[in-house]
Amino acid sequence: MPPRFTPARVRYDRRYRTLDKYRFILGFLALPLLFYAIFVISPFFQAIWYSFTDWSGGATANFIGFGNYEKMWNDERFWDSTTTSLLLLFVAPLITLVLGIFFAFMITSGGRHRKGQAISGVAGSSVYKVVYFFPQVLSIAIIAVVWQRVFSTRSGLLNGGLEAVGLGDFEQAWLGGEYSLALIATLTVLCWSFVGFYVVLFSAAMGAIPKDIYEAALLDGAGRGKTFFKVTLPLIWDTVRTGWIYMGIQALDSFAIVLVMVPKHALKVTPVFLYERFREGQFGYATSIGVVLLVLSVVFSLLIMRIGNRDRIEY
Repeated sequence: MPPRFTPARVRYDRRYRTLDKYRFILGFLALPLLFYAIFVISPFFQAIWYSFTDWSGGATANFIGFGNYEKMWNDERFWDSTTTSLLLLFVAPLITLVLGIFFAFMITSGGRHRKGQAISGVAGSSVYKVVYFFPQVLSIAIIAVVWQRVFSTRSGLLNGGLEAVGLGDFEQAWLGGEYSLALIATLTVLCWSFVGFYVVLFSAAMGAIPKDIYEAALLDGAGRGKTFFKVTLPLIWDTVRTGWIYMGIQALDSFAIVLVMVPKHALKVTPVFLYERFREGQFGYATSIGVVLLVLSVVFSLLIMRIGNRDRIEY
């Protein structure tokens, strides 16, 4: 006699299959989640705890409450470095993303109309992708050393080039002189080193847009600029918002570039200030600065998610 499939029996079978599926998934995720909790989540809580202590690297760490944060609040060096970091946080993503979107649009849709192709990139677009992405294969320390030579006052390529073309009056001490010049040099290197990544990222997002949408826009009489702002940008907005957050965190963590390239007296950012406190043995104070950097990163991410929130466009 065949089994009777009553509604209650069907609901029971579904519930059992669902439970069995989650057990199967949990079995695979348990070990990775354990490692993630130990090696990623746990250090965050340890850093927060040490930020409330006077730990100096020894076996003991005395709880001092908000003493480190009060010291930080009254430390002018911290505020000077944080002001620079905040400038990089908001300016560097803006410049990098604008350049990345522009280059990506030219590579994917900026070429002339070819026979049989209503939309195409500029000639040699595949080569441009490799050229733009090249800085990503270099160590950030190597990039900082190379650009330090470029901005060098006496033998640098930039000042030497200005003198060679008769513009010697514009030579500057780019790294060891004024604060504004060191900030411009840091922004230049930061944007140059990361723009290639976003060119590839945005090119992939634009390449996923169906060509039919572009062709329909062209048939309606839309020009290249209108097509970009009315079609391309709305369809890749989620990618742009993600890139904005990622680049903001990279700008906030401009440790290697500033430490290697810029002299100490010319420019300070918060990660370098934190590193110097570690070298002095002020581990509790340094971890409190790290907690502030964590809070800044989270606030910035939430702010961009809030500002950039818009209805998702499906295609």
